[in-house]
Parts: sequence; structure tokens; C-alpha cells
Amino acid sequence: MRRTALLAGIAASALLLAACSSTADTSSTSTANADTKAEINYAYWDATQEAAMKKIIEEFNKEYPNITVKSDVTPYSEYFGKLQTQASSDTLPDVFWMNGPNFQLYASNDKFEPIPDAIDPENYPQALNDLYSFDGTQYGVPKDFDTVAVYYNKALFDQAGVAYPTEGWTWEEFQEKANAISDALKADGVYGTVNGLTGGQEVYYNTILQAGGEVISADGKTSGYDSPESIAGLQLVADLIADGSAPTLQQLSDTPQNVWFVNGKSAMFWSGTWSNAELRESAIVDDIEVAPLPKGKQEATVIHGLANVVAKSSENKAAALAFQAFLGSDRAAVIQAEAGAALPAYEGTQDAFIASAPYNLQVFLDEAENYSFPYPVSKNTAAWNQLENELLPAAFSGERPVADVAKELAEKMNASLAEEK
Repeated sequence: MRRTALLAGIAASALLLAACSSTADTSSTSTANADTKAEINYAYWDATQEAAMKKIIEEFNKEYPNITVKSDVTPYSEYFGKLQTQASSDTLPDVFWMNGPNFQLYASNDKFEPIPDAIDPENYPQALNDLYSFDGTQYGVPKDFDTVAVYYNKALFDQAGVAYPTEGWTWEEFQEKANAISDALKADGVYGTVNGLTGGQEVYYNTILQAGGEVISADGKTSGYDSPESIAGLQLVADLIADGSAPTLQQLSDTPQNVWFVNGKSAMFWSGTWSNAELRESAIVDDIEVAPLPKGKQEATVIHGLANVVAKSSENKAAALAFQAFLGSDRAAVIQAEAGAALPAYEGTQDAFIASAPYNLQVFLDEAENYSFPYPVSKNTAAWNQLENELLPAAFSGERPVADVAKELAEKMNASLAEEK
């Protein structure tokens, strides 16, 4: 599910999107039925969820046998760049995944159709309904939601003679375990932890919150990166690389963090519920367990969720809205839950997801209920996400002092936020 960190290339898309408007006939919004004949495209980025999405389409076709749904799966690294091009020419897919950071940009440029009356927002967490609403209108149907926890490899902990994480553990305990495992298993090329160190959702947004800081102010107008608390959160990430507890950024650019963990080369892996589908099918599945994130000044995790949206430019609006409604149903939610694909947003359907793996996925739900914080967004989140991607690697690699980078990032982020209309 992840995947909320933005592609840098979309940062310039605000002008592109604003330069055009939907020109397709949008009047065809009559309700679809079993006789409706149409072909629609469904775009998403996570190949690990493809099996679940295909099963959902099969179930949809039992109710709408004459609506053909063609899946378009694009790697996340290319997804939003492709979407930007399609939005500029009003050739967006009929139905597609949307995340919080990108939502306001597309909604403000009139690229979405409002959700159909058949969908009851009461079935989903209010925070997600709010995330996918703009100027009082809801456009996205919540698909899933996620928090971040620590997947760990019990076999590697045992091999290194290090005790497993426990509930309520601290940053200091996390660092001690990561460093001890790296030292003990260095000859085997094993690290104590591996993280998406250039991805905010998995790691540094969480450490910033745990330190008592913030990425962006509650009103979305100012950066929080230059506060002492936020700097402390970033420093933890840099320290993990500096002391050898985690791979370098160059190593991570060569081999993604999930591959390190699945191949038994990392004992811990900060990630979200989106990793479950891959991990439960991995060779190390019997050695995996899940622990809550360690705490700094407080316990904290970012919470986010994806939504299914319909393009306003769709030429098969009735069919697209019918499919969006089905995607938002309890039937679809249970299918993705049983497949372990994602933690469904539809209230009362999460138990199937919790039971989908042999390790303790309940941790993610407990975090959501007890100490989750909204994913940081603004109208043009991508602009300052690009700044994060450009500046923070120098802090994490030790090339520049963390505080210096954080203050420069805050200054440039504030300039970007001031330009938002």
C-alpha cells in the first residue's frame, strides 16, 4: 500500500494541471446496471496486490457482467509521472488509486468525479473521508489504511544473542539491538536494521513525531523541520548509518530495503501493512514477528490510507462509478483483507487481515487506535517532498550536519508553502 512518498517529478505538475480542464462529456452519470456495456481502465501501482484486485474484478463482474475492467499496473516509481501526463491531456484512467499527498493537487484542478450517492462515508474512518475531501466534497473512496511498525527476524536475533523487542521499548533499546546485531553478524553481511531512509512514511516522519516535532504545522502553512525536536528525529536516522547499524544510502540505492529483510540480511525493517503480502509469502515467514515502533519522548506513528477515485474525464462514467462503489464495499474489503494485500478501511472488515499472516498484525491496529498522527500534506505536497529528497540524503549520509540541512529544508519549504494558493 505504501506508498505515499511522492515522485519528485510531479512537483512541477501544478501548472500543467492548471493549464487544462476536463473536456470530456461528463453528463453520462446515469446508474449502471447488469445490462450496462462498457470497458474501463483501473490503474494502481502495487503488483503484490494484483491477485486481490483481479479477484475483486471477478466479483464485480458477477453483478456487472458486461463491464470489462482492464488493470493497468505501473511501478510506483513511474506511477505519478505517468498520471501527471495523463492528467495534462485529460486521458486519466477511469478509476485509479490516489494517495493523500497528491490528492489536493488533482482535486483543486477538477480532475475527480464526486463519489456516488451509493457510497456511505460512515463505513470508513472519518480521518480518511476528510483526507479525500476538497472544498466540502468527497472524491475518494477509502481503500485501506496503514501505520508503521517494526518487522523483525527472530532467527537473526537468536543468532546474535539479542533479546527480542518488547512493547514500550525505546529509541535507546532499538539502537542498542541494531548495533549489537550488526556487530555480531558483520561477517555474514547482516545489519541490525534497514529502513527506507529516504522515505518519510517508513522512518523519519515517525522519528520526528516521536521526538515531539512536526513535519508541517496543523494549518499547513509552515514547516516544522527546523525545530529542535524535528532535528532530533532526523539525527536518529543519521546515527543508525554512522554507527554501522544500517546500510549506507548507496547500499540502499543498489538494493531496496525490503529485499535486505526478505533475504535475511537485516534483522529489523520499519514498514507498514503494505509489506504483509510480500512477507507472508517469503522464505523467512516463519521467523518474522512484529513489534510497535520504539518511542522517543512519545509513542507515535504516521497513519495514511489510499483511495479509489474516478476521473472526471471518464467517457464511461456510470460504469466507473459502479466499479468505484464496489471497490468501496465490504465484499471488496474482505477480499483484500483475506489476501493479506492491505488493511481495509471499511469498518468491521479488519479481522480477516489480522488473520492473514502467522505474525502479530494486530500491532498495526493498536497503533492506529492509540497514537497515530495524520500524514503531513498540503495543497502541493510534492513541491516540498522534492526538497526532502534533494536535501535530506546529505544529512543522513553524514555529508552535512543534520541541523544545517534541517534549517535549510525548513526555509525552502516555507517558501514553497507561501506560494500555495
